[in-house]
Amino acid sequence: MARALVTLVATMLNKYARAFVTRLFTPLANLLIRLGVSPDVVTVIGTLGVCAGALIFYPQGKFLTGTLVITAFVFSDTLDGIMARAQDRQGKWGAFLDSTLDRFADAAIFTGLALYFAGRADQLMTGIAIACLIFGAIVSYARARAEGLGMTGNVGIAERAERLVIVLVATGLTGIFDLPLVVLEVVLGLLALASLITIGQRMAHVQRQASAEAATLAATRSESV
Repeated sequence: MARALVTLVATMLNKYARAFVTRLFTPLANLLIRLGVSPDVVTVIGTLGVCAGALIFYPQGKFLTGTLVITAFVFSDTLDGIMARAQDRQGKWGAFLDSTLDRFADAAIFTGLALYFAGRADQLMTGIAIACLIFGAIVSYARARAEGLGMTGNVGIAERAERLVIVLVATGLTGIFDLPLVVLEVVLGLLALASLITIGQRMAHVQRQASAEAATLAATRSESV
């Protein structure tokens, strides 16, 4: 009962937050459309902005500035979607481009943090930041590969949205309140662990689907003999 209530509340919050953001960015989306800017251009610029914010400011330890720049450009994900819907251009190419460039953005964020820790000669945290990068990429790949095989893989405790929000909140708060660096270090460690668990969850989920399909196929063959 409690779990169902939490799920319902989360769904409602997501719905109303999405509606608010859509209303907020619709005027800008309409302006860009009138200026002849395509959703693909917005997607590319947004990715470049995120990469620049992460790779320029994070290695210098300017966490607040980097997070603000990244957050500003992250909203391009919403903006290009609004533009695509307004122009009825929600095709496969746009979805492919968006997902592919998201991997660049994610990699830039954790690379920026890895470079920061490397500059401090902190091998452990450099490795953990790299682990976040690698595990996050595998989480996304596992889902894409499962869907490519006709199955689902959208399960796990650390989806991309959650990972992005957690790392940006942690770095942003570290910059705002000058929190001890250990706070960010703990968050990154937990994020790497959560990503690894999510990989296991997705593998188990796909294995169950594959086993069920194999059992169904075997049963069909035995009945036809």
